[in-house]
Amino acid sequence: MYKYDEYDHSIVASRVEEFRDQVQRRLAGQITEDQFKPLRLMNGLYLQLHAYMLRVAVPYGTLDSRQMHMLAHIARKYDRGYGHFTTRQNLQYNWIKLEDAPDILADLATVEMHAIQTSGNCIRNISSDQFAGAAADELTDPRPWAELLRQWSSFHPEFSYLPRKFKIAVIAAEEDRAAMRLHDIGLRIVERDGRLGAEVYVGGGMGRTPMIAPLIKDFVPFDDFVSYLEACLRVYNRYGRRDNMYKARIKILIHELGAEQYAAEVEEEFRAVKALGIDPPQAEFDRIAAHFAPPAYDARAADELDRSDPDFAVWLDQNVSAHKQPGYAVVTISLKPIGGIPGDASADQIDLMADLAERFSFDELRVTHAQNIVLPHVRKADLHTIWQQLRDAGLAEANLDLISDIIACPGLDYCSLANARSIPLAQKIATRFSDIGRQRELGELKLKISGCINACGHHHAGHIGILGVDRKGVENYQLLLGGSGAEDVSLGTITGPGFSEDGIVDAIERATDVYLRERDEGERFLDTYRRLGMAPFKEAIYG
Repeated sequence: MYKYDEYDHSIVASRVEEFRDQVQRRLAGQITEDQFKPLRLMNGLYLQLHAYMLRVAVPYGTLDSRQMHMLAHIARKYDRGYGHFTTRQNLQYNWIKLEDAPDILADLATVEMHAIQTSGNCIRNISSDQFAGAAADELTDPRPWAELLRQWSSFHPEFSYLPRKFKIAVIAAEEDRAAMRLHDIGLRIVERDGRLGAEVYVGGGMGRTPMIAPLIKDFVPFDDFVSYLEACLRVYNRYGRRDNMYKARIKILIHELGAEQYAAEVEEEFRAVKALGIDPPQAEFDRIAAHFAPPAYDARAADELDRSDPDFAVWLDQNVSAHKQPGYAVVTISLKPIGGIPGDASADQIDLMADLAERFSFDELRVTHAQNIVLPHVRKADLHTIWQQLRDAGLAEANLDLISDIIACPGLDYCSLANARSIPLAQKIATRFSDIGRQRELGELKLKISGCINACGHHHAGHIGILGVDRKGVENYQLLLGGSGAEDVSLGTITGPGFSEDGIVDAIERATDVYLRERDEGERFLDTYRRLGMAPFKEAIYG
């Protein structure tokens, strides 16, 4: 993984001291909250319902044991003993005191971490495939490309005050594990005539106006990669709406201009940008890529597994994925225990995951956009030992991509923007479907909950999605069916009138009953919905 050089260290240290001075002035009453707000947001510090929340950047979801141990330390010392992993592959602390924030940032800096550009109208954390570098189906490791973009976008003078926040994802496989086309810019690394480059999709996103990004350019070679993205951002910065925050995202610009006209504007801008010579030489990319060289695998690692323990066998089938290296596997650690809070991990659990990574996964972990943790490079011979330790720590839920593997935002329990609570609803749904046999009978079923229209829980992209709304002062939940954030990307459709918290749990059960009754052999819930359409589900849900 990438390691800071002297420039990275200097930049982050300077930002910490700058923010320390800003916090001291705020505490002393020398600046108002209105003056302080844009300064704290530049450092990932939000003011929520009950306390400050700090969002820590985890670039493209990759971190090592030293960094994970620091996250645990901060959870113990400055929060309430836990952290919340997010759909941006970041981590949030929900109970931060303002006076502690500079010290937290200073602690993060000691392990090459920060909270810069985790908020504000700038280019946010670059996200990627959580299996990058390990996936059996990838063309190349996309993380060097993501790191290049991180360096290009950090403190970019033109793009620090965009019309609205901006999110980029990079993948390099046909299977999309990062919801790539639901980003402002989605990039798939591809090969054409022996050259690597990117398919460029622009204008995706969720929120109050969900859209799937159209293909803007089918191949941008590496030699033009940064210049072309610079042109994409420049056109947005020039024409994006600044008069209405609800129409300020690039998806609205492309919807109004049309993808063809936007692409033409980008081509014209690209010709001007290309003359500036901002594309890095191959040697610089190679320097970055060297940080992501494959680990020293054991070529003699055995492929055989003892499946005699039935609980272990279920976990293997559900949470362990194929690795490109024989004798190795990819382990997904579920942060979705039945009745737990999706994405939360205690400081002790974070420490344990760090220890397991150091001992069994070449000191590397990943955060997934589905709010789980990955050990990317595990010898198959070590899987049983890992499972035992995870089981003892309450981290061995065998539910990856099942109905209890729920994505959920913090909702009204924490967020000042939320209209309804997400966490208690997620807990009720997981409890209703807690039987692992029942979950596996339902198969792959991605359920996602957002507590407001901003869609931090990705409800538009759920096979089953739930949106919390305020109905005359009462929490109400809309049910959506048919969404997907994968390579078969689609947006969910609202079934009809909303439900109470208990009512929507019943509605979900009725929808799954239709699936079990009507499915063809091999069909997922999503496949059956797409074949049958909304009508039989709506009839069962509403009677």
